[in-house]
Amino acid sequence: MSVQNVLSTIKENSIMFVDFRFVDLSGHAHHITLPSTEVDAETFVNGVAFDGSSIPGFRGIEESDMVMIPDTESSFIDPFTDHPTLNIMCNIHTPDGERYERDPRGIAQKAEEYLQKSGVGTAAYFAPESEFFIFDEVRYESKMNTSFYEVDSAEAGWNTARKEEGGNLGYKIPVKGGYVPVAPVDSQQDIRSEMVRLMQESGLRVERHHHEVATAGQAEINFRFDTLTKTADNLLKYKYIINNVARQWGKVATFMPKPLFGDNGSGMHVHSSIFNGDSPLFYEKGAYANLSPLAMHYIGGILHHAPALIAITNPSTNSFKRLVPGYEAPVNLVFSKGNRSAAIRIPVAAVTPKGCRIEFRTPDSTANPYLAFAAMLLAGLDGIKRKLDPVALGYGPFDKNIYDLPDEEKKEIRSVPGTLDEALDALEADSEFLTEGGVFTKDFIDNFVQLKRAEAKAVAIRVHPHEYSLYFDC
Repeated sequence: MSVQNVLSTIKENSIMFVDFRFVDLSGHAHHITLPSTEVDAETFVNGVAFDGSSIPGFRGIEESDMVMIPDTESSFIDPFTDHPTLNIMCNIHTPDGERYERDPRGIAQKAEEYLQKSGVGTAAYFAPESEFFIFDEVRYESKMNTSFYEVDSAEAGWNTARKEEGGNLGYKIPVKGGYVPVAPVDSQQDIRSEMVRLMQESGLRVERHHHEVATAGQAEINFRFDTLTKTADNLLKYKYIINNVARQWGKVATFMPKPLFGDNGSGMHVHSSIFNGDSPLFYEKGAYANLSPLAMHYIGGILHHAPALIAITNPSTNSFKRLVPGYEAPVNLVFSKGNRSAAIRIPVAAVTPKGCRIEFRTPDSTANPYLAFAAMLLAGLDGIKRKLDPVALGYGPFDKNIYDLPDEEKKEIRSVPGTLDEALDALEADSEFLTEGGVFTKDFIDNFVQLKRAEAKAVAIRVHPHEYSLYFDC
Protein backbone atom coordinates (compact mmCIF):
# COMPACT_ATOMS: atom_id res chain seq x y z
CA MET A 1 0.00 0.00 0.00
CA SER A 2 1.42 3.37 -1.00
CA VAL A 3 1.42 6.48 1.17
CA GLN A 4 -1.26 7.92 -1.08
CA ASN A 5 -3.42 4.84 -0.56
CA VAL A 6 -3.11 5.22 3.21
CA LEU A 7 -4.09 8.87 3.00
CA SER A 8 -7.05 7.88 0.82
CA THR A 9 -8.07 5.24 3.39
CA ILE A 10 -8.01 7.91 6.09
CA LYS A 11 -10.26 10.18 4.04
CA GLU A 12 -12.65 7.51 2.72
CA ASN A 13 -13.22 5.93 6.17
CA SER A 14 -13.47 9.25 8.05
CA ILE A 15 -10.49 8.21 10.19
CA MET A 16 -10.08 10.63 13.09
CA PHE A 17 -6.82 9.28 14.56
CA VAL A 18 -3.75 7.43 13.32
CA ASP A 19 -2.04 5.16 15.83
CA PHE A 20 1.70 4.67 15.21
CA ARG A 21 3.10 1.54 16.86
CA PHE A 22 6.47 -0.09 17.49
CA VAL A 23 7.54 -3.21 19.33
CA ASP A 24 10.00 -3.52 22.22
CA LEU A 25 12.51 -6.30 22.92
CA SER A 26 9.96 -8.42 24.77
CA GLY A 27 7.47 -8.23 21.90
CA HIS A 28 5.05 -5.75 23.49
CA ALA A 29 3.59 -3.06 21.25
CA HIS A 30 3.71 0.64 22.19
CA HIS A 31 1.88 3.46 20.48
CA ILE A 32 1.57 7.20 19.94
CA THR A 33 -1.63 8.58 18.44
CA LEU A 34 -1.92 11.58 16.13
CA PRO A 35 -5.12 13.29 14.96
CA SER A 36 -5.54 12.44 11.30
CA THR A 37 -5.44 16.17 10.51
CA GLU A 38 -1.76 16.10 11.57
CA VAL A 39 -0.85 13.22 9.25
CA ASP A 40 0.30 13.89 5.70
CA ALA A 41 2.82 12.50 3.21
CA GLU A 42 5.71 14.06 5.14
CA THR A 43 4.77 12.04 8.25
CA PHE A 44 5.77 8.86 6.42
CA VAL A 45 9.17 10.37 5.56
CA ASN A 46 10.05 12.20 8.76
CA GLY A 47 8.34 9.78 11.14
CA VAL A 48 7.05 10.24 14.68
CA ALA A 49 9.43 11.01 17.53
CA PHE A 50 9.40 9.15 20.86
CA ASP A 51 11.49 8.72 24.01
CA GLY A 52 13.63 5.58 23.67
CA SER A 53 14.97 5.83 27.23
CA SER A 54 11.51 4.92 28.58
CA ILE A 55 11.54 1.55 26.78
CA PRO A 56 13.46 -1.22 28.63
CA GLY A 57 16.54 -2.31 26.70
CA PHE A 58 16.55 0.61 24.25
CA ARG A 59 18.60 3.78 24.85
CA GLY A 60 19.97 5.70 27.79
CA ILE A 61 18.50 9.04 28.84
CA GLU A 62 21.51 10.84 27.35
CA GLU A 63 20.56 9.64 23.84
CA SER A 64 16.84 9.08 24.19
CA ASP A 65 15.43 10.64 21.02
CA MET A 66 14.22 8.07 18.51
CA VAL A 67 11.95 8.08 15.46
CA MET A 68 9.19 5.74 14.27
CA ILE A 69 9.05 5.43 10.46
CA PRO A 70 5.63 4.09 9.43
CA ASP A 71 5.34 1.01 7.22
CA THR A 72 2.27 1.56 5.06
CA GLU A 73 1.92 -2.18 4.32
CA SER A 74 1.01 -2.85 7.96
CA SER A 75 -1.99 -0.54 8.33
CA PHE A 76 -5.43 -1.70 9.49
CA ILE A 77 -8.49 -0.04 10.99
CA ASP A 78 -8.72 -0.59 14.75
CA PRO A 79 -11.86 -2.64 15.55
CA PHE A 80 -12.07 -1.47 19.19
CA THR A 81 -11.73 2.31 19.37
CA ASP A 82 -14.81 4.52 19.73
CA HIS A 83 -13.26 7.06 17.37
CA PRO A 84 -12.25 5.71 13.92
CA THR A 85 -8.54 4.92 14.18
CA LEU A 86 -5.99 3.55 11.71
CA ASN A 87 -3.15 1.48 13.20
CA ILE A 88 0.28 1.39 11.52
CA MET A 89 3.39 -0.55 12.57
CA CYS A 90 6.67 1.33 12.37
CA ASN A 91 10.39 0.72 12.10
CA ILE A 92 12.70 2.48 14.55
CA HIS A 93 15.43 4.85 13.40
CA THR A 94 17.91 7.11 15.13
CA PRO A 95 17.48 10.89 14.72
CA ASP A 96 20.16 10.91 12.00
CA GLY A 97 18.10 8.48 9.92
CA GLU A 98 20.03 5.29 10.61
CA ARG A 99 18.19 1.99 11.17
CA TYR A 100 18.27 1.25 14.93
CA GLU A 101 20.12 -2.01 15.51
CA ARG A 102 18.00 -2.99 18.52
CA ASP A 103 14.69 -2.62 16.67
CA PRO A 104 13.16 -6.13 16.56
CA ARG A 105 11.16 -5.35 13.44
CA GLY A 106 14.29 -4.07 11.72
CA ILE A 107 16.09 -7.29 12.67
CA ALA A 108 13.31 -9.31 11.05
CA GLN A 109 13.65 -7.29 7.86
CA LYS A 110 17.43 -7.72 7.85
CA ALA A 111 16.94 -11.49 8.17
CA GLU A 112 14.76 -11.44 5.04
CA GLU A 113 17.38 -9.37 3.22
CA TYR A 114 20.10 -11.80 4.28
CA LEU A 115 18.10 -14.73 2.89
CA GLN A 116 17.88 -13.03 -0.49
CA LYS A 117 21.59 -12.17 -0.50
CA SER A 118 22.48 -15.76 0.45
CA GLY A 119 21.19 -17.06 -2.87
CA VAL A 120 19.26 -19.84 -1.12
CA GLY A 121 15.81 -18.44 -1.84
CA THR A 122 13.74 -15.32 -2.19
CA ALA A 123 11.30 -15.63 0.71
CA ALA A 124 10.81 -17.51 3.97
CA TYR A 125 7.26 -18.21 5.08
CA PHE A 126 6.14 -18.59 8.68
CA ALA A 127 2.91 -19.70 10.35
CA PRO A 128 2.71 -19.67 14.17
CA GLU A 129 0.11 -21.64 16.12
CA SER A 130 -0.16 -19.46 19.19
CA GLU A 131 -2.20 -21.13 21.94
CA PHE A 132 -3.77 -19.18 24.79
CA PHE A 133 -6.13 -19.41 27.77
CA ILE A 134 -9.35 -17.46 28.30
CA PHE A 135 -9.97 -17.07 32.04
CA ASP A 136 -12.89 -15.52 33.89
CA GLU A 137 -10.58 -14.00 36.48
CA VAL A 138 -6.90 -13.56 37.31
CA ARG A 139 -5.41 -12.32 40.57
CA TYR A 140 -1.76 -12.26 41.61
CA GLU A 141 0.55 -10.51 44.04
CA SER A 142 4.22 -10.60 44.95
CA LYS A 143 5.28 -8.65 48.05
CA MET A 144 7.78 -9.21 50.85
CA ASN A 145 5.19 -10.96 53.04
CA THR A 146 2.86 -12.54 50.49
CA SER A 147 3.05 -14.19 47.12
CA PHE A 148 0.25 -15.90 45.23
CA TYR A 149 -1.62 -16.25 41.95
CA GLU A 150 -5.15 -17.43 41.30
CA VAL A 151 -7.00 -17.89 38.03
CA ASP A 152 -10.52 -19.18 37.50
CA SER A 153 -12.78 -20.37 34.72
CA ALA A 154 -16.38 -21.57 34.86
CA GLU A 155 -15.49 -24.56 32.66
CA ALA A 156 -12.46 -25.61 34.73
CA GLY A 157 -12.30 -29.14 36.09
CA TRP A 158 -11.72 -27.86 39.63
CA ASN A 159 -15.17 -26.18 39.63
CA THR A 160 -17.41 -29.27 39.57
CA ALA A 161 -18.60 -28.44 43.10
CA ARG A 162 -18.80 -24.65 42.81
CA LYS A 163 -22.11 -23.09 43.93
CA GLU A 164 -21.46 -19.48 42.94
CA GLU A 165 -22.79 -20.01 39.41
CA GLY A 166 -26.39 -19.75 40.56
CA GLY A 167 -26.75 -23.48 40.11
CA ASN A 168 -23.84 -25.49 38.80
CA LEU A 169 -24.81 -26.91 35.41
CA GLY A 170 -21.86 -29.28 35.07
CA TYR A 171 -20.07 -29.85 31.76
CA LYS A 172 -16.67 -29.05 33.21
CA ILE A 173 -13.54 -29.95 31.25
CA PRO A 174 -11.23 -32.37 33.06
CA VAL A 175 -7.46 -32.05 33.09
CA LYS A 176 -6.13 -32.85 29.59
CA GLY A 177 -9.75 -33.35 28.47
CA GLY A 178 -10.35 -30.23 26.43
CA TYR A 179 -9.36 -31.16 22.90
CA VAL A 180 -12.13 -30.16 20.44
CA PRO A 181 -15.32 -31.11 22.37
CA VAL A 182 -18.60 -29.62 21.17
CA ALA A 183 -20.89 -27.37 23.21
CA PRO A 184 -21.95 -27.26 25.98
CA VAL A 185 -18.60 -28.73 27.10
CA ASP A 186 -16.84 -26.18 24.89
CA SER A 187 -18.32 -23.03 26.40
CA GLN A 188 -16.21 -20.57 24.39
CA GLN A 189 -17.32 -21.14 20.79
CA ASP A 190 -18.93 -17.72 20.47
CA ILE A 191 -16.09 -15.69 21.96
CA ARG A 192 -13.56 -17.39 19.68
CA SER A 193 -15.85 -16.82 16.68
CA GLU A 194 -16.04 -13.12 17.56
CA MET A 195 -12.25 -13.00 17.70
CA VAL A 196 -12.10 -14.63 14.27
CA ARG A 197 -14.66 -12.21 12.82
CA LEU A 198 -12.63 -9.19 13.87
CA MET A 199 -9.39 -10.78 12.68
CA GLN A 200 -10.93 -11.27 9.25
CA GLU A 201 -12.20 -7.69 9.16
CA SER A 202 -8.69 -6.54 10.08
CA GLY A 203 -7.10 -8.40 7.18
CA LEU A 204 -6.08 -11.75 8.67
CA ARG A 205 -6.95 -14.91 6.78
CA VAL A 206 -8.10 -17.28 9.51
CA GLU A 207 -8.10 -21.01 8.80
CA ARG A 208 -9.81 -22.48 11.89
CA HIS A 209 -10.37 -22.24 15.65
CA HIS A 210 -11.00 -24.78 18.40
CA HIS A 211 -10.71 -25.60 22.10
CA GLU A 212 -7.31 -26.97 23.07
CA VAL A 213 -6.33 -29.83 25.38
CA ALA A 214 -6.11 -28.14 28.78
CA THR A 215 -8.99 -27.38 31.10
CA ALA A 216 -10.08 -23.82 31.97
CA GLY A 217 -10.46 -22.35 28.50
CA GLN A 218 -7.37 -23.20 26.49
CA ALA A 219 -7.87 -22.20 22.86
CA GLU A 220 -6.20 -22.02 19.48
CA ILE A 221 -6.94 -19.91 16.41
CA ASN A 222 -4.84 -20.46 13.28
CA PHE A 223 -4.20 -17.78 10.69
CA ARG A 224 -2.62 -18.10 7.24
CA PHE A 225 1.15 -18.10 6.72
CA ASP A 226 3.00 -15.13 5.23
CA THR A 227 6.55 -13.84 4.87
CA LEU A 228 8.63 -13.36 8.01
CA THR A 229 8.02 -9.72 8.96
CA LYS A 230 4.39 -9.76 7.81
CA THR A 231 3.70 -12.85 9.91
CA ALA A 232 5.22 -11.20 12.97
CA ASP A 233 3.02 -8.14 12.31
CA ASN A 234 0.03 -10.44 11.98
CA LEU A 235 0.82 -12.18 15.27
CA LEU A 236 0.85 -8.84 17.11
CA LYS A 237 -2.51 -8.02 15.49
CA TYR A 238 -3.80 -11.50 16.47
CA LYS A 239 -2.83 -11.05 20.12
CA TYR A 240 -4.21 -7.50 20.20
CA ILE A 241 -7.60 -8.69 18.98
CA ILE A 242 -7.74 -11.71 21.31
CA ASN A 243 -6.84 -9.64 24.38
CA ASN A 244 -9.36 -6.91 23.61
CA VAL A 245 -12.25 -9.23 22.71
CA ALA A 246 -11.68 -11.12 25.95
CA ARG A 247 -11.79 -7.81 27.83
CA GLN A 248 -15.03 -6.82 26.07
CA TRP A 249 -16.61 -10.12 27.17
CA GLY A 250 -15.58 -9.61 30.79
CA LYS A 251 -12.81 -12.20 30.54
CA VAL A 252 -9.04 -12.15 30.29
CA ALA A 253 -6.76 -13.90 27.80
CA THR A 254 -3.16 -14.92 28.43
CA PHE A 255 -0.44 -16.33 26.20
CA MET A 256 1.66 -17.29 29.25
CA PRO A 257 3.23 -20.72 28.50
CA LYS A 258 2.32 -22.41 31.79
CA PRO A 259 -0.40 -20.60 33.76
CA LEU A 260 -1.68 -23.85 35.33
CA PHE A 261 0.26 -26.49 37.24
CA GLY A 262 -0.55 -30.06 36.26
CA ASP A 263 -2.08 -29.51 32.81
CA ASN A 264 -0.84 -28.76 29.31
CA GLY A 265 0.79 -25.40 28.68
CA SER A 266 0.45 -23.09 25.70
CA GLY A 267 3.02 -23.31 22.93
CA MET A 268 3.60 -21.44 19.72
CA HIS A 269 4.37 -24.14 17.16
CA VAL A 270 6.05 -22.40 14.22
CA HIS A 271 5.74 -23.73 10.66
CA SER A 272 8.34 -22.49 8.19
CA SER A 273 9.53 -23.05 4.63
CA ILE A 274 11.67 -21.35 1.98
CA PHE A 275 10.67 -20.54 -1.59
CA ASN A 276 12.64 -19.36 -4.62
CA GLY A 277 10.09 -17.29 -6.48
CA ASP A 278 7.06 -19.57 -6.81
CA SER A 279 9.11 -22.75 -6.35
CA PRO A 280 9.05 -24.51 -2.95
CA LEU A 281 12.53 -25.61 -1.84
CA PHE A 282 11.58 -28.03 0.93
CA TYR A 283 9.81 -30.66 -1.22
CA GLU A 284 11.27 -33.79 -2.81
CA LYS A 285 8.82 -36.55 -3.63
CA GLY A 286 9.76 -39.97 -2.32
CA ALA A 287 12.32 -38.78 0.21
CA TYR A 288 11.74 -39.07 3.96
CA ALA A 289 8.52 -37.09 4.63
CA ASN A 290 9.01 -35.74 1.08
CA LEU A 291 11.74 -33.42 2.36
CA SER A 292 14.49 -32.14 0.09
CA PRO A 293 18.17 -32.22 1.15
CA LEU A 294 17.95 -28.44 1.63
CA ALA A 295 15.05 -28.89 4.06
CA MET A 296 17.00 -31.55 5.95
CA HIS A 297 19.96 -29.19 6.30
CA TYR A 298 17.57 -26.49 7.52
CA ILE A 299 16.34 -28.93 10.20
CA GLY A 300 19.94 -29.76 11.07
CA GLY A 301 20.70 -26.08 11.64
CA ILE A 302 17.73 -25.52 13.93
CA LEU A 303 18.41 -28.61 16.04
CA HIS A 304 22.17 -27.98 16.17
CA HIS A 305 21.65 -24.41 17.43
CA ALA A 306 18.49 -25.20 19.43
CA PRO A 307 19.91 -24.65 22.95
CA ALA A 308 20.95 -21.10 21.98
CA LEU A 309 17.91 -20.54 19.79
CA ILE A 310 15.59 -21.39 22.69
CA ALA A 311 16.86 -18.37 24.62
CA ILE A 312 15.06 -16.31 21.95
CA THR A 313 12.08 -18.56 21.15
CA ASN A 314 11.35 -19.36 24.83
CA PRO A 315 12.69 -16.30 26.64
CA SER A 316 10.89 -16.45 29.99
CA THR A 317 11.34 -18.34 33.24
CA ASN A 318 7.78 -19.60 32.79
CA SER A 319 8.74 -21.09 29.40
CA PHE A 320 10.64 -23.83 31.18
CA LYS A 321 7.67 -24.73 33.37
CA ARG A 322 6.02 -25.82 30.10
CA LEU A 323 9.11 -27.59 28.75
CA VAL A 324 8.84 -30.64 31.01
CA PRO A 325 7.97 -34.24 30.03
CA GLY A 326 4.40 -35.46 30.25
CA TYR A 327 2.35 -32.55 28.91
CA GLU A 328 2.85 -32.90 25.15
CA ALA A 329 5.79 -30.53 25.45
CA PRO A 330 8.50 -31.01 22.79
CA VAL A 331 11.52 -31.30 25.06
CA ASN A 332 13.46 -33.72 22.83
CA LEU A 333 15.72 -32.25 20.17
CA VAL A 334 14.85 -34.65 17.37
CA PHE A 335 12.73 -34.57 14.20
CA SER A 336 9.98 -36.85 12.97
CA LYS A 337 7.12 -36.97 10.49
CA GLY A 338 3.79 -36.49 12.18
CA ASN A 339 5.17 -37.15 15.68
CA ARG A 340 4.14 -34.45 18.16
CA SER A 341 6.61 -35.63 20.79
CA ALA A 342 9.54 -34.35 18.67
CA ALA A 343 10.88 -30.78 18.73
CA ILE A 344 10.55 -30.68 14.95
CA ARG A 345 7.58 -32.31 13.29
CA ILE A 346 7.07 -32.61 9.55
CA PRO A 347 3.35 -32.48 8.76
CA VAL A 348 2.52 -35.19 6.22
CA ALA A 349 -1.29 -35.24 6.07
CA ALA A 350 -2.82 -33.58 3.00
CA VAL A 351 0.41 -31.70 2.20
CA THR A 352 1.12 -30.40 -1.30
CA PRO A 353 4.61 -29.49 -2.61
CA LYS A 354 3.96 -25.84 -1.78
CA GLY A 355 2.62 -26.85 1.63
CA CYS A 356 5.70 -28.89 2.50
CA ARG A 357 7.18 -27.37 5.65
CA ILE A 358 8.75 -28.06 9.01
CA GLU A 359 7.10 -27.37 12.37
CA PHE A 360 9.33 -26.27 15.24
CA ARG A 361 7.17 -27.08 18.27
CA THR A 362 9.35 -25.80 21.10
CA PRO A 363 8.67 -22.01 20.96
CA ASP A 364 6.03 -20.20 22.99
CA SER A 365 4.31 -16.83 22.83
CA THR A 366 6.55 -15.05 25.34
CA ALA A 367 8.90 -14.83 22.36
CA ASN A 368 9.14 -11.61 20.39
CA PRO A 369 8.01 -12.97 16.99
CA TYR A 370 10.29 -10.69 14.98
CA LEU A 371 13.32 -12.00 16.87
CA ALA A 372 12.15 -15.61 17.07
CA PHE A 373 11.40 -15.99 13.36
CA ALA A 374 14.61 -14.22 12.39
CA ALA A 375 16.68 -16.45 14.69
CA MET A 376 14.98 -19.60 13.36
CA LEU A 377 15.70 -18.57 9.78
CA LEU A 378 19.35 -17.83 10.56
CA ALA A 379 19.79 -21.18 12.31
CA GLY A 380 18.24 -22.97 9.34
CA LEU A 381 20.36 -21.03 6.84
CA ASP A 382 23.48 -21.90 8.80
CA GLY A 383 22.48 -25.56 8.53
CA ILE A 384 22.06 -25.16 4.76
CA LYS A 385 25.38 -23.33 4.43
CA ARG A 386 27.26 -26.00 6.42
CA LYS A 387 25.18 -28.89 5.04
CA LEU A 388 24.36 -30.13 8.53
CA ASP A 389 22.78 -33.58 8.29
CA PRO A 390 20.32 -34.13 11.17
CA VAL A 391 20.47 -37.91 10.67
CA ALA A 392 24.27 -38.04 10.89
CA LEU A 393 24.15 -35.73 13.91
CA GLY A 394 21.82 -38.14 15.73
CA TYR A 395 18.66 -36.04 15.64
CA GLY A 396 16.43 -38.73 14.18
CA PRO A 397 14.16 -39.41 12.55
CA PHE A 398 12.22 -40.78 15.54
CA ASP A 399 8.88 -42.09 14.38
CA LYS A 400 7.67 -43.50 17.67
CA ASN A 401 6.53 -42.02 20.96
CA ILE A 402 9.73 -40.79 22.53
CA TYR A 403 8.16 -40.70 25.98
CA ASP A 404 7.68 -44.50 25.79
CA LEU A 405 11.28 -45.29 24.84
CA PRO A 406 13.42 -47.33 27.26
CA ASP A 407 15.65 -45.22 29.48
CA GLU A 408 18.79 -46.36 27.65
CA GLU A 409 17.47 -45.03 24.34
CA LYS A 410 16.27 -41.80 25.93
CA LYS A 411 19.79 -41.10 27.19
CA GLU A 412 20.95 -40.74 23.59
CA ILE A 413 18.47 -37.93 22.88
CA ARG A 414 19.45 -34.33 23.56
CA SER A 415 16.93 -32.30 25.55
CA VAL A 416 16.15 -28.61 25.63
CA PRO A 417 17.82 -26.47 28.33
CA GLY A 418 16.19 -26.87 31.73
CA THR A 419 16.11 -23.19 32.71
CA LEU A 420 16.27 -19.76 31.14
CA ASP A 421 19.77 -19.29 32.56
CA GLU A 422 20.94 -22.48 30.83
CA ALA A 423 19.50 -21.25 27.53
CA LEU A 424 21.20 -17.88 27.97
CA ASP A 425 24.49 -19.67 28.67
CA ALA A 426 24.03 -21.54 25.40
CA LEU A 427 23.28 -18.30 23.54
CA GLU A 428 26.43 -16.67 24.86
CA ALA A 429 28.45 -19.70 23.73
CA ASP A 430 26.79 -20.00 20.31
CA SER A 431 25.70 -16.72 18.74
CA GLU A 432 27.83 -16.36 15.61
CA PHE A 433 25.08 -17.78 13.40
CA LEU A 434 22.87 -14.87 14.49
CA THR A 435 25.39 -12.20 13.49
CA GLU A 436 25.77 -13.44 9.92
CA GLY A 437 24.98 -10.65 7.49
CA GLY A 438 24.77 -8.19 10.40
CA VAL A 439 21.21 -9.33 11.20
CA PHE A 440 21.77 -9.44 14.96
CA THR A 441 24.66 -7.49 16.45
CA LYS A 442 26.85 -8.51 19.36
CA ASP A 443 25.57 -5.43 21.19
CA PHE A 444 21.99 -6.60 20.73
CA ILE A 445 22.75 -10.13 21.96
CA ASP A 446 24.69 -8.88 24.99
CA ASN A 447 21.88 -6.46 25.85
CA PHE A 448 19.22 -9.15 25.38
CA VAL A 449 21.10 -11.60 27.63
CA GLN A 450 21.53 -8.92 30.31
CA LEU A 451 17.80 -8.13 30.34
CA LYS A 452 16.80 -11.80 30.52
CA ARG A 453 19.38 -12.57 33.24
CA ALA A 454 17.75 -9.84 35.33
CA GLU A 455 14.32 -11.45 34.85
CA ALA A 456 15.65 -14.88 35.84
CA LYS A 457 17.32 -13.44 38.94
CA ALA A 458 14.16 -11.57 39.96
CA VAL A 459 12.26 -14.87 39.98
CA ALA A 460 15.03 -16.90 41.60
CA ILE A 461 15.49 -14.67 44.65
CA ARG A 462 11.80 -14.52 45.57
CA VAL A 463 10.21 -16.88 48.08
CA HIS A 464 7.91 -19.37 46.35
CA PRO A 465 4.62 -20.39 48.05
CA HIS A 466 5.42 -24.08 47.57
CA GLU A 467 8.56 -23.63 49.67
CA TYR A 468 6.29 -23.14 52.67
CA SER A 469 4.80 -26.59 51.98
CA LEU A 470 8.27 -28.10 51.77
CA TYR A 471 10.26 -26.32 54.43
CA PHE A 472 8.17 -24.36 56.95
CA ASP A 473 8.31 -27.09 59.60
CA CYS A 474 11.91 -28.10 58.97
